[in-house]
Amino acid sequence: MDQSIASTGFGAPPARRPKHRTGRVDRLRENAGSWLFLFPAVLFFFGYQVYPIFRVIWISFTDYQFLSDKPAKWIWFDNYIDALSDPLMWSSLWRAMYFTILFLPGCIILPLMLAVLVDRVKTPRLAAFYRVILLIPAVIPSTLVFVLWKWMYNYQVGPINHLLVDTLGIFDLQTAPQWLGGTPLTLPSIAIMEVWWGLGYHAIFFLAGLAAIPKDLPEAARIDGASEWQVFWHITRPRLAPIMMILVVLRFGSAMAVIDEYLIFGGFNRATPTYTWTIYMYDEAFKTGLWRQGLGAAIGMIGAVAMMIVVLVLLRVFRPKD
Repeated sequence: MDQSIASTGFGAPPARRPKHRTGRVDRLRENAGSWLFLFPAVLFFFGYQVYPIFRVIWISFTDYQFLSDKPAKWIWFDNYIDALSDPLMWSSLWRAMYFTILFLPGCIILPLMLAVLVDRVKTPRLAAFYRVILLIPAVIPSTLVFVLWKWMYNYQVGPINHLLVDTLGIFDLQTAPQWLGGTPLTLPSIAIMEVWWGLGYHAIFFLAGLAAIPKDLPEAARIDGASEWQVFWHITRPRLAPIMMILVVLRFGSAMAVIDEYLIFGGFNRATPTYTWTIYMYDEAFKTGLWRQGLGAAIGMIGAVAMMIVVLVLLRVFRPKD
């Protein structure tokens, strides 16, 4: 009887699945819920980030025009050749780089100094008050900031020229500096506005980094006879290097791609210092009569590639050494 049952296989135990396959299935079941929650973010990332990038790359190789009924034709590198052969492309890139050079040091050095001073405040309420004051410019809407500084830079009624002319007497009405309007002072004036606008926001980054530094390290260095500058340079600065690297990379990208401020303070006049590669791209794509979106996309890709090359250099320079 036992032999017959065994021969037919009805009494045989069920075959076991391999352990590695069972573990893989269990892991997939456990991760299915996580991927389900991640799906909206992944869908948004590909729809809002990846697809537009590839779409712009495709447009840059065509004669695409948004309002034209004709289908876009593939013209290969003609748009890139036209952009690179135009002296305005190089001058507009240099203007953006010049503004970035003016902006980045103030964007890093001043907030760092301010954060070190605020971190020295021992009274909790006073320290919290200073942090709130620092964040006030960052929460002001951009339109209000632009209108405010445009009024402050006004040649005739602005408070800056009123101080220089009427109060201090350094200039008169004929020699008073013209901060805006396509003068050499335009880009430095906008850089000052940008530094003021982000001063508190950037200082909060450094305050967070200072809070993570053990307090016994600088105290031990002071006991050993180190000066405040030596404490800052050899203890504080190296531990703030990652935050400094993040701010440099982020602010470099935003400074090179500024467009709103240039449109408000300079417009589309190609002779003004505010006519950078971003304005050049927008002008070619949407303002000129030809509406050459393909050329505008090529200008944007050239500017993006130039920015990525500099970002790689910055990551190399500001990477943590320890």
